[in-house]
Amino acid sequence: MILKTIREALLSARSQPVASIVTLLTIAGMILAVMLTTGRTVGAEQQVLGSIDSAGTRSITVRADPASGITTSVLDRLSAIEGIEWATAFATTVDATNSEVRDGTRVPTRITYGHHLDLLGIPSSISAAEPHGYASHRALEQLGMIDNTGAITLTTGPTYSIVGQIQPPDFLTSFEPLVLLPASDWDGTENVALIIVIAKTPELVAPIAEILGTVLAAEDPSQVQIHTSEALAELRGLIQNQLGSFSRGLVLALMGLTGTLVAILLYGLVMMRRKDFGRRRALGATRTQIVTLLLIQTTFLAVIGITAGTAISAALLIAAHDPLPGLAFSAALATLTLITTLVAALIPALIASRREPIRELRIA
Repeated sequence: MILKTIREALLSARSQPVASIVTLLTIAGMILAVMLTTGRTVGAEQQVLGSIDSAGTRSITVRADPASGITTSVLDRLSAIEGIEWATAFATTVDATNSEVRDGTRVPTRITYGHHLDLLGIPSSISAAEPHGYASHRALEQLGMIDNTGAITLTTGPTYSIVGQIQPPDFLTSFEPLVLLPASDWDGTENVALIIVIAKTPELVAPIAEILGTVLAAEDPSQVQIHTSEALAELRGLIQNQLGSFSRGLVLALMGLTGTLVAILLYGLVMMRRKDFGRRRALGATRTQIVTLLLIQTTFLAVIGITAGTAISAALLIAAHDPLPGLAFSAALATLTLITTLVAALIPALIASRREPIRELRIA
């Protein structure tokens, strides 16, 4: 029965080419309008927010003087805070030179403590058989290591092998030239001079920064400075709210206009086919079957219109080198368009199902 109704709906849409094409073009045009306006805005918003996030809106930097008494044991306490996504600590900076050029350029190095150093570009699978480190491109240039490998000797005596190049994340670019020496073994008693904390969301930066004072357990809090990206986080929220409110308003307006046009179009189609619906009712079709027939027909046309509109708008955005809004937005727009179209088609469908067979068949 369902397959028969679907077949009738497709044949009905095919038998009314003008109405079907107009309905299809209306839906495709709405998708195009939204994608080329709101979609472009959403793509730009995501690009802007990504740019702001890359500047470190979720980072908190703690600078501690050696006299502060903060040790690597703070990492265990930080890991227990739910709002913190990642944290690592660094020892006091020690200068180093290329082991082959003892009087060469000195580059600052930092012993790094942490359980997950992948964010810094340090692979966790590397063998720790001997002391080793990683250097940024700028540090390698200053050390004269054109092959990105070699050995460095710290001014305090130890020698480390440089086993790879890293790309410093945004929150560490200010520390360039950067050489990181991952600690293979630490017991929580090592003094630290720098701690980087990454919050899970920009909104958590301020509250986490407030509780860090107690979690750090500094012997002399006056020797500790906490720097946050709270201003950037607030800017991010402001931009997101402003762009989001504009996008929602435009989508609602276009959805309302499209729904009205589809409703008018289908109402006109129902009035043109009132004798056909009266004949169906006289032959035993129920009101539910009439409503289902029209809704399936509308769904078929809507899916084609949505697909065509999405494909064309994506091609236009790519051709214009504009940012795409992403799959989530496109899927949400397609779903909302389909729902809007079906709701708009429901009223004409109900009207068609309530046509009296005898009255319609008497009309000349």
